[in-house]
Amino acid sequence: MKHFPIFLDLSDQLIVVSGAGEVAVAKLRLLLKTPSRIRVFGEAPDALVLRWASEGLLRHEPRELVETDTVGARLLYAANGDAVMDHRAAMLGRQAGALVNIVDSLDGSDFLTPAIVDRDPVTVAIGTEGSAPVLARRIKAGIEETLPPTTGAMARFAQSYRAAASDLPQGRSRRRFWTRFFSAGHRELQARGEDGARGAIDALLAIEMESEAGPGRVSIVGAGPGDPELLTLRARNVLHDADVVIHDRLVPAQVLELARREAEIVEVGKIPGGASWAQDDINALLVRHAAAGAHVVRLKSGDPAVYGRLDEEMDALDKADIAFDVVPGITTAIAAAAALKVSLTQRGRNSSFRLLTGHDVDGFAEQDWRNLSRAGAVAAIYMGLRAARFLQGRLMIHGASAETPVTAVENVSRCDQRIVQATLGDLPDALERSGISGPVVIFLGLAPRYAAEALSKLPKFEEAL
Repeated sequence: MKHFPIFLDLSDQLIVVSGAGEVAVAKLRLLLKTPSRIRVFGEAPDALVLRWASEGLLRHEPRELVETDTVGARLLYAANGDAVMDHRAAMLGRQAGALVNIVDSLDGSDFLTPAIVDRDPVTVAIGTEGSAPVLARRIKAGIEETLPPTTGAMARFAQSYRAAASDLPQGRSRRRFWTRFFSAGHRELQARGEDGARGAIDALLAIEMESEAGPGRVSIVGAGPGDPELLTLRARNVLHDADVVIHDRLVPAQVLELARREAEIVEVGKIPGGASWAQDDINALLVRHAAAGAHVVRLKSGDPAVYGRLDEEMDALDKADIAFDVVPGITTAIAAAAALKVSLTQRGRNSSFRLLTGHDVDGFAEQDWRNLSRAGAVAAIYMGLRAARFLQGRLMIHGASAETPVTAVENVSRCDQRIVQATLGDLPDALERSGISGPVVIFLGLAPRYAAEALSKLPKFEEAL
């Protein structure tokens, strides 16, 4: 993020615009919404500039900008449409200590003016670092459709309740009030107007004031394989509501960013062969935060019920009489199969598939090798990287063909996902040659489906837009 987004208070601040033609008008339309003092300099002004000046909305000087014009300016827009004149105006602005924007010049500007959705006092700014203004406008149009024109009125209505709501306890009680405010309050405001809505909101506030702080609870949530777009809608909503997020090491930052900024984020990583949190300590942490009244999200990579030690955490919560719920997630094997464009079951090949682990508490995990070695058997093997040679040996001893297809998928669904295709006879060497070091799932009995004809049927880029 090269340009850091901020909202600048322009009350009674001087904004200087060098240029009075069509280029300047585009910026002035936006600047006139602010409570600033605007001075425009330029010959041959656009008719709109003259009209705004006559209405007292800005001051226009029909001449070129000079040094004394920039004294005290907070912002300066160089909007002459002439590179030499814009460069000179920018130099004068910087000498006066103003932030400078040269219209349509990304490199020469101190700041960018984003696309803006105006629902005063609600303002949404969309920036693309100047790289894709058309995309910014498309996003703006989508947000405008989402935010009704009454959004600003609702925000102003909410402002009148901020002092009263501050008497509510911090945390869930206050969030619950505001959640109900913006659902029920919006309906009341539209139906009955501000005066009519106050009775309903006052009653809602009184109920919340009298309610006792309830006990905390835990949501055990599957974060999926890594791509935030593969989170379930319920997982996103629960994560956004959390007071405390206790997450595995493999949960990526993009998923954690979906939590509220005020939430406490705790990593309880388990590093293979390295320092790790003990499961008993994780259990105690869940109980301690929930017992203190917090809504705790225990965020696990993939699905909590697949090699996630779910039972141990549920048992600890039951023992402490802590309420909990489980939110399923997309397990890694399902996402990896989608990446390979393969089916985990296929008529005539296999009517079942297995989820296996390469390791258990005793070391390399023993399995039903005889059935796994049969032609057509399909299995997804978690934590199998270090067990690859062990798996190869056990399977081939029990009759599996060395030509059995095997595929490893590293960092499933993430931008650095890698696919390594091999055979059972070549599996350990293929993994070593690939240099795979991240989390990996290994498919026994499956090879990727590379379908060139499928790619040719995808919509063209212009059609997709």
